[in-house]
Amino acid sequence: MSVRRLAMLSVHTSPLAQPGAGDGGGMNVYVRALGAALARAGVACDVLTRAEHAEQPPVVVLEPGFRVIHLAAGPRAPVPKHALPELVDPFADAALEHLDRCGGTYDLLHGNYWISGAVGHRLKHELDLPLVTTFHTLDRVKADAGVGDDPEVRARVESDVVRCADLMVASTGEEREQLVSLYDADRERIEIVPPGVDHRVFAPGDKSAARAALGLDASARLLLFVGRIQPLKGADLAIGALADLADPGAVLLIVGGPSGTDGEAELARLHRLVDDLGVADQVRFVPPQPHAALATYYQAADVCLVPSRTESFGLVALEAAACGTPVVAAAVGGLPSVVGDGDTGFLVDGRSALDYAGPVALVLSDPDLAAELGRNAAARAAGFTWSIAAARLRRLYGDLVVRTLVQCS
Repeated sequence: MSVRRLAMLSVHTSPLAQPGAGDGGGMNVYVRALGAALARAGVACDVLTRAEHAEQPPVVVLEPGFRVIHLAAGPRAPVPKHALPELVDPFADAALEHLDRCGGTYDLLHGNYWISGAVGHRLKHELDLPLVTTFHTLDRVKADAGVGDDPEVRARVESDVVRCADLMVASTGEEREQLVSLYDADRERIEIVPPGVDHRVFAPGDKSAARAALGLDASARLLLFVGRIQPLKGADLAIGALADLADPGAVLLIVGGPSGTDGEAELARLHRLVDDLGVADQVRFVPPQPHAALATYYQAADVCLVPSRTESFGLVALEAAACGTPVVAAAVGGLPSVVGDGDTGFLVDGRSALDYAGPVALVLSDPDLAAELGRNAAARAAGFTWSIAAARLRRLYGDLVVRTLVQCS
């Protein structure tokens, strides 16, 4: 049985929001790209998200069969993550009112992130619809890395959603094992569907032309960090690695903005670190960029650093690889599924700047190795597409709806 219409829940951040700023990040890219791919595959997709600004229209049509629905739930302003549980019932009420107004129905619910899973938990029972959940990050995994949220709230809600969801979508086998071991999830209700990358945008390009477009020195040895400014992402390790290179011709671009309650403090700490390490003239802080514009940064870079403390998948690593840029990344979470150690880049087990400086220096000092890593990276990234992810989910959605009908008959 085919699924004709899907409600994708993205409560705390809109797919229209700027990635790299506030709470906007890889999940925004995921929801927008996957929703579009599902629509092209024949599954009409409405993304239900919270209206944060008065000027946001109730409905935004992104392409045929793919809409973003802004629901009035809570203040028309950003809400800190610790206050998200207070939005569950208002958002669920707004979703039910939306369905009453439009006179429509959905075949299935797909929640993204734990707070959307909580909304989906309630809607599943009120609407008698199957629920699919993608967590994107797990609090117990973040807690193990020392960057968890409130375990008394989030981990409990995540456990409830794990028990309620008819299907959980994991990006990697590592994430599936985390759900099983940390949340006692039913392995039979977890499917692995890796994210994709838009190869029309993220593809190898002319490095000199990319640098010229960004106003960068063509001869510089260019390091790149892309991500939200928060302790989880490890931008401090990228700065430390640059300093340990002791190479006055090396430049580090940090592309992204402060995120979360600690974002501004982390940005200030990074600026102090740059001054303390004496690399102020080698580090450039770049504000968040439109997603497609990041391709030029990847193409311009000699190496992309992804030193996250935890990462469920790592879209930045995949996008950089698709552009033919070697990646030096933390050997955590889903990053080993994207980065082939010694083949497309390097994986780092340690948490010191020197641990990153070594492989970065190797890439910068050996043009032949860098070229080979870049070619391998682009070839590996070619296997990750949003159309493949959408086709896989379309089949899983259909199977789930059939099973639900059989169980109810």
